[in-house]
Amino acid sequence: MNNRKPEWLRAKLPTSVEYKAVREIVDTNDLHTVCKSAQCPNMGECWSRGTATVMILGNICTRSCTFCAINTGRPTELDLGEPARVAESIAKMNLKHAVITSVARDDLKDGGASVWAATIRAIHHRSPECAVEVLTADFRGQQEYLDLVLDACPDIFNHNLETVERLQRPIRKTARYDRSLWVLKHAKSRGFTTKSGIMLGIGEKEEEIKQVLQDMQKAGVDILTIGQYLQPSKKHQPIDRWVKPEEFAEWKEYAVNIGFGACESGPLVRSSYHAEEQSAMFDVRARRKAMLDAQQAVKEPADIVSV
Repeated sequence: MNNRKPEWLRAKLPTSVEYKAVREIVDTNDLHTVCKSAQCPNMGECWSRGTATVMILGNICTRSCTFCAINTGRPTELDLGEPARVAESIAKMNLKHAVITSVARDDLKDGGASVWAATIRAIHHRSPECAVEVLTADFRGQQEYLDLVLDACPDIFNHNLETVERLQRPIRKTARYDRSLWVLKHAKSRGFTTKSGIMLGIGEKEEEIKQVLQDMQKAGVDILTIGQYLQPSKKHQPIDRWVKPEEFAEWKEYAVNIGFGACESGPLVRSSYHAEEQSAMFDVRARRKAMLDAQQAVKEPADIVSV
C-alpha cells in the first residue's frame, strides 16, 4: 500500500484568532486534550470554532490499544481539583457544547467514575446552558460505576466500539465487543442519547462493517461516527487501506437507512466532529432537564394527604 496520505486527508494548518484563544485557555489551565494527545487531524478546525475535547484523569492510559497515540503506562496522578478547573475553562471558552473524554484508569477501583461525575456536575453548575457530551471507557462492565456517571446526567453518552468484532482483540486488547455493546445498551435503557464510532482502513471487510453498524443500531445508538484510521507511529497498527470519500458517503447512507438518527462519515471524522450540531439536533438540554426533574421528584416525595 502507498503510505503517502491522499489529498483528501490533508488538514489545513490552524492560524485563526479563535484557535489561539482556545490554545491559550488549554495551556494556562493545565488541561489535557485528546485533540493533542491523540494527534487529532481536526484540531485546527475545531479549535478555530471555539471547541475542544478535554481529557480528564491524566494523560497516561492503563490500556495499550494498538491504534491509539495516547501514552500507556501506570498513572501517577489523580487530580481532585480537576473537575472545577475543567468547568471554569469551559465557561471561559463560552462553549455551547463540551466534549469530555478520559484515559482508561483501570488502576482505580471505580475506573475514575467519581471524577467523571464530579466533572459533569461542575460543568452543569458553572455553565447550565452548555451541553455535556462524555466519551468514556467501559468501566470493565461494572454497572455501579457506569451508573455513577449516568446519574450526573451527561447530555450525550458516547462509547466507541472502534472496529469490527473480529479485530477487537488485536486492536483494543483489554476491551470486549459484547461489553461495549452492553454499555451502550444500558445507557440507552436509562433514556440517554447515545453515540458510538468506528475507524475504517484497519483491516475490516464490508460484511463486517455492516454487522457492527447493525449491532450498534440494535443497541439503540442514536449518533454514529465513521472515520479513517491514521497510524500514530510505526509501533502502532499499520494502515490497511485509504478509504475514499465516496465510500464514506455510502456508509453514511447505509447507516441512516438502517435507523441511525445522525451519522458523520468521512476521512477526517473523529468522535467529537461537529458534536455541537448533533447536540442541537437531539435537543439534549431539554432531555437533561426532564431527567434532573425526575431525580428531584424521587428525592422529594409528595406530601401525604390525609382524608
